[in-house]
Amino acid sequence: MQILDSILLSHGSGGVESQNLITELFYPLLEGCVIGGGEDAGITDSKSGKFAVSTDGYVVSPLFFAGGDIGKLSVCGSCNDVAMMGAKARYLSASFMLEEGFLIADLKCIVESFAKILKQSEAKLISADTKVLPKGALDKIFITTTAIGEFLHPHLNLSAFRIPQDCAIIVSGNIGTHGAVIYSNREGINLHSDLQSDCALLYPILEPLFKEEIRLYALRDATRGGIASVLNEWANASNIGIEIEEAHLPILPQVRGICELLGFEAYNLANEGMCVLCVAKEDATKALEILHSQGAKDAAYIGCTMTQNPKKVILRTTFGAKRFLDYPSGELLPRIC
Repeated sequence: MQILDSILLSHGSGGVESQNLITELFYPLLEGCVIGGGEDAGITDSKSGKFAVSTDGYVVSPLFFAGGDIGKLSVCGSCNDVAMMGAKARYLSASFMLEEGFLIADLKCIVESFAKILKQSEAKLISADTKVLPKGALDKIFITTTAIGEFLHPHLNLSAFRIPQDCAIIVSGNIGTHGAVIYSNREGINLHSDLQSDCALLYPILEPLFKEEIRLYALRDATRGGIASVLNEWANASNIGIEIEEAHLPILPQVRGICELLGFEAYNLANEGMCVLCVAKEDATKALEILHSQGAKDAAYIGCTMTQNPKKVILRTTFGAKRFLDYPSGELLPRIC
């Protein structure tokens, strides 16, 4: 598929348009320069050891939402990306882009939140930058963070490109929660709910799995594009089929209500404190027990990988029918993370 003449909002949604932009523009022009393989974080080996590195930009709107804000989000997001490769975030760098006229009180709240979750992660800020742009040049504040993660469990070899057939697919919590919160908090949309974003650090609930040497093949935090994007990326990367059970998907009633009201599907909505795990079927029950013991009480088995329908994700509905679960297309939620 040929990319368009100009950038659309949908190119940043995490769906099919995002994938086309990356594979048809960035990868060809950067050929020979890229050592990452399309994972959540790149892996680098040096004399001092093996590290995972991830960079991400955060442009969420609204800046403050139920359960978090852009400061918390920017730390959790990059720390979670290296965690998806099995690494614990040790260092962070950050860039704060500020609009002229942005309230100092709001900036203070954001930096306090940033600092609080950074301390929880046990990572250290080793470099930072601030820039101020004229009013109208950007919308209030954008934050970019880079995380460097250390591999404390060298037996891990996680990759979306080496997922075998007949494995269990597990989610660590409810799906679509962050996206639903952002919509219900969005300016001009008057939805009253006690729903809070799932924005949280993931390494603490995953480390016991690493220590127990559960046979993990891949991890991915389901941010932009939700689990629909994650599962389609895995199916394409490893040339496998994936079938999931709609009845097994943990979705909060408030999220279902928002989706029904606004015509969305929870599989396409972002999460910021939930990940998808590909686990050996023999270890799936133990993996769930560990996740539940770590506070991930809504973790659930949702499906499996298979030989049939390679590069496709099949959703078995609650009525027993089957349909393809495709990449999200278009722009559901601008400024989601």
